[in-house]
Amino acid sequence: MNKHNPLSSIPVADWDLAWCLRFNRYSAHRAIAVFFKHISRLGNGRFWYALIVLIAVTEGLPALPLLGQTLLTAGVGVLIYKLLKQRTLRPRPYQVHQAVVLGERPLDHFSFPSGHTLHAVLFTVMLGANFPALLPVLLVFTPLVALSRMVLGLHYPTDVLAGAFLGGGLGVMGLWLF
Repeated sequence: MNKHNPLSSIPVADWDLAWCLRFNRYSAHRAIAVFFKHISRLGNGRFWYALIVLIAVTEGLPALPLLGQTLLTAGVGVLIYKLLKQRTLRPRPYQVHQAVVLGERPLDHFSFPSGHTLHAVLFTVMLGANFPALLPVLLVFTPLVALSRMVLGLHYPTDVLAGAFLGGGLGVMGLWLF
């Protein structure tokens, strides 16, 4: 059992680390590492905010309520993921395992859940449901954001899966409530 991770004797933790290492080894290829670093940075918000501005400009006033509900739902997502990070205090893979190579500086200290993935899925659900023409781009970009977090050594697969489920659930609830 790893002294830094009391869960390491659990099969899910073994699976999580094994897949984390598999994804992370792609960061050894410079072109792949640079590509995913850019994807990760865009997934932090730049892409989503630019897309919202683009929708507001092209669709005009009728789109503003939807964009408002999307931003409000994303705000709820921030609160939930920050609360989970503070409660679980899960260290990032590179902090615990020397074999994991850090490919990008993290925005915060803890790993669970992936906020990038949560918001990528949330925005994909909400914007894709209302602007289906965006789906081809969103359905390519969102998995790349999720993958980038593992390739760069910032998250375990379970962090990314939890972020995806939370983002999907919040996105559906945001559509349903508004």
